[in-house]
Amino acid sequence: MTISESTAHDRAQARVRDYTGMLWHAVTFVIINGMLWAVDTAGGGGVDWAFWVTIFWGIGLAFHVAWYFIDVSRTGRRYERLLEDERRREGRSG
Repeated sequence: MTISESTAHDRAQARVRDYTGMLWHAVTFVIINGMLWAVDTAGGGGVDWAFWVTIFWGIGLAFHVAWYFIDVSRTGRRYERLLEDERRREGRSG
């Protein structure tokens, strides 16, 4: 296995790990906030505090999702640039 293959493999593993982490964050957000809203409204006084938990956690989740997509696009552009550099080097040396 060459160095470029191992780095491509490592990059793919990191991307899958980041995507899985983002999905777990979203699923946890939905489940926990659903339970919090149920507990808050079960008290009979309407929604008192669950709204604030959902808002602030939602902002955090939005940043997580945004960072994932920014990182994916940045990594993809970097990969394409490095691949083009390697192709030019092979053309000169060969």
